[in-house]
Amino acid sequence: MEKLTQETERIMAERFGKDTVIALATTEDGIPHVRYVNAFYEDGAFYIITYALSGKMKQLEKNPAAAIAGEWFTAHGTGINLGYFGKEENRDLAEKLRKAFADWIDNGHNDFTDENTCILCVRLSDGVLLSHGKRYEIDFSGE
Repeated sequence: MEKLTQETERIMAERFGKDTVIALATTEDGIPHVRYVNAFYEDGAFYIITYALSGKMKQLEKNPAAAIAGEWFTAHGTGINLGYFGKEENRDLAEKLRKAFADWIDNGHNDFTDENTCILCVRLSDGVLLSHGKRYEIDFSGE
C-alpha cells in the first residue's frame, strides 16, 4: 500500500472534487446499511450534507466505521459529525459545499435553519483506486 501521492490526489480531486454520488455503508448490530449520497472530496475525506437524526448518523454515532464506493474507487474510513452546517467553524467548508452542490442545495430538501442539518466527514484510512489500467492501493492515514 502506498501513501497518497500527488498523482493519486490529482485523480481523486478530478474525479470526486465536485458533486459526486457515492455509496456510503455503515453498520448497526452487525448488519450493513448502504445508501447513495451526494458527496464532495477534498484532502483525504468525503463531505456530505445530512441530518443529524438520520439513520446513517445514528449508526455512525454507535460505530464510526464507514465504507464508500464511487467511480472505480472503494475505501474505508471513519464517519465524523462536524456539526451544524451553519456554525462558524464550518463556514469555509460550507461555502465549498454550497458551490459543489449548487445545482440542488437550495431546492428545499435541506433546512439550513435547523441545527440538525450537519456536515458528515468520512475521513479515509485506506482505499483502492483504478485509473487508466492502473490499480492504486492507497494509505490515506499519512503515517
